[in-house]
Amino acid sequence: MKRMPTTGSVDAARRRFFDAGTLPHGLVSELILQSWRRCREHGLSVDERLRIEPASGSALGELKERFERLQRLCRPEIESLYADARATGSIVVLTAPDGVILDALGSADFLDKASRVALRPGAPWGETSIGTNAIGTAVVERRAVEVRGGEHYFPPHRMLSCAAAPIFDPTGQLAGVLDLSGEASVHHTHALGMVRFAVEQIEHRLFMHTFGAGTVLRLHAEPGLIGTPREGLLAFEGDRIVGANRHALALTGLSWDELGRRRYADLFTSPLPRGEDVVELRNHLGTSLYARGRVAAPPRSAPASVAAPGPARGATAPAPVFDAEQRHALDTAVRLLDADLPFALIGETGTGKEVFAREIHRRSRRGSGRLVAVNCAAFPEGLIEAELFGYVGGAFTGARREGAAGLLREAHGGVLFLDEIGDMPLTLQSRFLRVLQERAVAPLGGGPAVPVDFSIICATHRDLEAEVAAGRFRADLYFRIAQHVVRLRPVRALDDRAGLIRHLWRALGGEAAGLAIGAEAMAVLCAAPWPGNYRQLAGTLRALCVLAPAPVIGVEHLPAELRRVGAPPPVAADEGLQAIAESAMRRALAECDGNVSAAARRLGVSRSTLYRRLRP
Repeated sequence: MKRMPTTGSVDAARRRFFDAGTLPHGLVSELILQSWRRCREHGLSVDERLRIEPASGSALGELKERFERLQRLCRPEIESLYADARATGSIVVLTAPDGVILDALGSADFLDKASRVALRPGAPWGETSIGTNAIGTAVVERRAVEVRGGEHYFPPHRMLSCAAAPIFDPTGQLAGVLDLSGEASVHHTHALGMVRFAVEQIEHRLFMHTFGAGTVLRLHAEPGLIGTPREGLLAFEGDRIVGANRHALALTGLSWDELGRRRYADLFTSPLPRGEDVVELRNHLGTSLYARGRVAAPPRSAPASVAAPGPARGATAPAPVFDAEQRHALDTAVRLLDADLPFALIGETGTGKEVFAREIHRRSRRGSGRLVAVNCAAFPEGLIEAELFGYVGGAFTGARREGAAGLLREAHGGVLFLDEIGDMPLTLQSRFLRVLQERAVAPLGGGPAVPVDFSIICATHRDLEAEVAAGRFRADLYFRIAQHVVRLRPVRALDDRAGLIRHLWRALGGEAAGLAIGAEAMAVLCAAPWPGNYRQLAGTLRALCVLAPAPVIGVEHLPAELRRVGAPPPVAADEGLQAIAESAMRRALAECDGNVSAAARRLGVSRSTLYRRLRP
């Protein structure tokens, strides 16, 4: 395991490099040291005061318009990554290929702190401007980079701990950089692994949007990983290879420089598969890979917050798991939607409100229309009105010249899903209420109102009745959108937590990769309170899939904070990891009133394991 540099070793390295002028080999990684040397060669003085002038106004608008497609394709992963990391107060940053920030999503408190060091849209974060940092260094190195605290070149950036990974298009060109940044004082477990996983999904989506209309070959050494972001992808014009992702390069030995020059027969002796069935391919060395050929229809372009019917996170999104109570709630919600009666989904953060809404939409009469999902908490207050209602060209500084239809009009004929409706600004609530009453949308900047026809699903983690009583939410809007309430239970309240974990593990590719969760680890996972619910659980399992050090996941492989939080008190520190699992088993047995079979099902272990581990 790679040893992380301590604060003391980094401070010593800085004294040697910046004060004494010597190379501090062994005190920081060679990657950091090489970056420091490049910065010094660029003429950056660590003592100078940084003066960064971010692009703003029309210049920022033009920049965002130029990279609108990249932002749109990355938005699901930006939101998902932020949801997984919000507990640490982090922000997610997307940049252009040169390191200029396009988008930043995160907690208001940390966004304010980050803006003081120019970590905001329009700011250049290349090494030549900002010195050593995860974004700029990832651009130079063309690989994932983590830069913590004092490893940053300039002292003001010591407050940051950053993990960034480059995004490559199917021809090997740098498309952008995805970054996760937070306070250096907070330990950001698995940050780099989470960013890499998100970039895999982005590159997969970028590939299919680029070559979805042509012949695409999906391949992997494990057939179960075909159809996931870990699959290799090759695109063809005739039999000539014109596009590839990084996984395909690793599987075939190709390089991006060979695209356009190599042909299918240069790699494989088996015929190019044309159907949807998975077949075995052999290369010239006799090694086998599994593959599926596909000729796909062109994908439909959609705005950042709009998705066609189907999973919100692409092919790797775990299929929803619904128990009997939730299935009954689904049936009720579908009947309400088909009757065009608005309702609200109420549940804690991460309980799957969007997944629930998408399943309602899929089963409803409007399932053939679009589901337009709008996260009211994700947009800055100054932009949400333009995003929802649209605008005419020139309506405000930075607006597109041709204007924009707006998300409400995009939902015409389908379903509008307003997530976190409790965070909609009061000034916007009255205008939205008028749309619901008049069934017409007037764009910003003038122009005639356009009739719209959509059904509405709203969701929030807030107590809307309390928000109304406090004057933060309009009573008339509440009664208009919440004619029925569906409450979603948190993970800790589910009866079969082990079944949920096993389902997610399969859906995320853990089983297909030959990985298993051991009984003791499963017991701790089941006993953890999961304050972030499905989202936190799925994020933890994703990280375990990416970073699994052994075929069987043991308690010792779980994140330290999960072992600590998931362990039922009291467990003395010297009792060790086995005691954590045993305590979880005893608690499950007590919660099931001594029913061994029920406790075993809840924990996902056999009855014999419970008897053996809890024998006096």
